[in-house]
Amino acid sequence: MIAPDKAQMLRGFLGSLPQSLAARLAKAVEVDRLAGGASLPHDLILDGLRPVLRLTPASERTPTALRLFTQPFEDLLTGEPRKQKQKGAIARDSILPVWNWLSQKLAPDELSRYAIAVKTAVLGYHPEDARARAAEFWTAASVALLAALDSEAKRKSARVILGGDLVVADAQEIALLLAAGRELCEIQAKLPKPLPVLSDDYVWMLREIYDRLVASSPDAAPYVAVIAMNRLERPWQALKLPLMITRNTQDTLISSTDMGLVGELIFGDIERHAAFVLSAKPQQAFDADALVTHLVRFTTLSSGIVKEVDMRRDGKWGQRLLKDRAAVADVMETFMERGPREILAALPTHKTGSYAGGPRAPDLSRPADPEKTMRALAFARLIEGCKPIAAAGSFGASLKDAEDEIALALKCYGDDIVRELRANEGDRRANAEQYYAVAVELTALFFSPEEAEFLRRRGRAALGTNQAAA
Repeated sequence: MIAPDKAQMLRGFLGSLPQSLAARLAKAVEVDRLAGGASLPHDLILDGLRPVLRLTPASERTPTALRLFTQPFEDLLTGEPRKQKQKGAIARDSILPVWNWLSQKLAPDELSRYAIAVKTAVLGYHPEDARARAAEFWTAASVALLAALDSEAKRKSARVILGGDLVVADAQEIALLLAAGRELCEIQAKLPKPLPVLSDDYVWMLREIYDRLVASSPDAAPYVAVIAMNRLERPWQALKLPLMITRNTQDTLISSTDMGLVGELIFGDIERHAAFVLSAKPQQAFDADALVTHLVRFTTLSSGIVKEVDMRRDGKWGQRLLKDRAAVADVMETFMERGPREILAALPTHKTGSYAGGPRAPDLSRPADPEKTMRALAFARLIEGCKPIAAAGSFGASLKDAEDEIALALKCYGDDIVRELRANEGDRRANAEQYYAVAVELTALFFSPEEAEFLRRRGRAALGTNQAAA
């Protein structure tokens, strides 16, 4: 038994390994576990490697019985939280309940023989034999699952065994995809991941597999485009296949057919990212980096699908996109309008001169407020992070206004705070140093690291002059 602190150190080390080394280590550990080895903490090692292994192609992993079972639908797996079933997306958490149902009740003998055959093939260094045996099991598992879910009474019983309606719906989709496993795995073999561009040659290859599935397993045919979508750097390019099949470029026709599944999945992602943006409130604490990430994905996907499909304003998809874009733009306009006020609140100033009628200068009567500083930095990261996508998100003008206002005020404040560093002592200089540090950090965000370093050198020189005078 490994002590908890040692186990945590091991996980940290394993999670930092290069991807190629992590893949080789995982393969060796999994083979040792298949062979019955008892000297290694298999689960602990694989758990530590998991963050790296998520980036590793499945083809480079050890072909275990469970991993080969999931191959036909591995491109559809998702870990996103959900409240309802989305066709074309299968929760990772549904795999083990379905696997256990097969092993314990639906097909225990077939699964046992399959697992032994895979183990024997892997230990004998015959991975192709393992894959061939998996293809046979896909058919048996599909038949068993479909038979167990072919009536409402049976599905009601399955809800208790599997843990709810969502897992039952996933099991039905898994059964459908297992039946078409050979063709779907052919897509995986011929379509590298991630693929930068879906060329015409790839589209024709997908069309050929689609036509075969229409003849042999028509309900699985729309998933050809879904698998392609999940293997593309630009997922909206998978719509080239529906466009070819329907011979139409408008969303009104595609969205009403089963080939609209790819678009529905993309819109599901668009709306998920939009929902995150809409949940952010400028008057409350927010995660600027996460907000920028969701905004980037929202604008990238929404712009991409518009380039691929002729969106009609009165079409189903066109209406959804207009609504989402308008809602996101409204939220971001609010953030941009509030940004200058929140950022400058962290750098307070006051009027100088007789009767406070002179120019403004840094207010050093109190230390910097940590909460205001955190909010200022969050707004600064948000504004700068949104610069590349603000125009596409329809809030470019408000971002430019906010940026101009902040940049002008920050430039003046930098000059003023350097003078205050030179002129003050005691508590006022200590306060000045805090505001100066905030100004440097904001300068790095709004201007450049070089500008921030220049301001930093000016501040050090001012402090040096002050100390020399003392």
